[in-house]
Amino acid sequence: MPATPVLFVSDHVAGSVHVLTVPDGTVVGRLTGRHLSEHAGFLALPGGRTACVDDRRGELLVLNPYAEELVERAVPVAVPAEHLACDPSGRRLAVTTGLGRNAAPWSDLLTVVDLATGETARVRTRAGEPGVTVLGDADPLVVLRHREPGALAVHRFADLLGSPPGCPVVTPHAVLPLPDDGHGDAQVPGSQHVFAATGEGVHRARRQGDALAAEPVVPWGAPARGWYLRLDTRRQALWSTLRGGTPDPLRWPEWTNQAWHHDPRTGRTRLTDLGPGLVFRLALARRHTAFTRVHPDGDELILLGTDDVVRRSPLPAMDGAPRRGGTPWEGVQRRAVAASPGSDWVAVSRGGHGEVHLVDARTGHEAARPRLGTPLHHGGHLALRVRDDGADGDPVGR
Repeated sequence: MPATPVLFVSDHVAGSVHVLTVPDGTVVGRLTGRHLSEHAGFLALPGGRTACVDDRRGELLVLNPYAEELVERAVPVAVPAEHLACDPSGRRLAVTTGLGRNAAPWSDLLTVVDLATGETARVRTRAGEPGVTVLGDADPLVVLRHREPGALAVHRFADLLGSPPGCPVVTPHAVLPLPDDGHGDAQVPGSQHVFAATGEGVHRARRQGDALAAEPVVPWGAPARGWYLRLDTRRQALWSTLRGGTPDPLRWPEWTNQAWHHDPRTGRTRLTDLGPGLVFRLALARRHTAFTRVHPDGDELILLGTDDVVRRSPLPAMDGAPRRGGTPWEGVQRRAVAASPGSDWVAVSRGGHGEVHLVDARTGHEAARPRLGTPLHHGGHLALRVRDDGADGDPVGR
């Protein structure tokens, strides 16, 4: 009998984490005093576990919703956490630091952790907002995606883990140039390809020994770009959402949005219009890809099926939602979305209201709307897992 899907719900402002069974919404686990990094997100690990970073305590947490104790491991790491990734086995993890609640990036610390041995090390790289991927199982590489100047900087995981104490400065083993506006990372573990989203398209490179070999850029195919990149473990494809139109954040209701789907094996790219407004992260269910669209004229959950059929389900308005004449980022409520490739359920948060909509992607109908004892400021952050759902095939935090 398959394991029950579970939903992690984090209110990173209030400092709480709830674990709910899906679709009934029963709370089966709770952590308090835990302010998880919304930017680094949740990282799927084998066995239905998930990793995340507590930005206040400076700890990497491994959470196991199917065990008696929810917190399986807590390892000190440098914060504020920017990005989180692991090798394909889920054993070796890397945490980068960046902006946090600051006007400019200030930390250059990188933490690497071996969950099997308990070893950990901190080193200094370069201040910024670095993305990270960990390529390979036997002798993995840590690939940092830097901005301004843009580069993919390659380090051997073993070298970083063997660094002396005192947070020494490390020099990349190899460097591959990249445009200055990189934002969004993914890897395909089987082929050891790494991908980075930039303004001109998706840059891709393949591991070649202890370095990377550049391959042709994948164009967006539209006068827009993606700021988010995700591996579809169901079909080994890449997804993003393309944002177009004026870059002025005050005119966000006019932004255009398209779902971008690329199959690296065939080279084919498919674009699907999602409508105007704010669309960002996406979630991958068993047969659907889920997006949320925020707009002054009404919010909606968008479900894109494998047959390219688009289903749109209205979502109730949020008090404190982004409005015309303001930006969609500062002092407003938003939505988070989550799904599992082993389930047809999709979860969407209602920021400021402490509610989560649990929707059946096959029908678009809401099955439950649990309320939590926390507002879910800024939409919180969600992750939906099933014990053996294959989500850990995407070894980058989301």
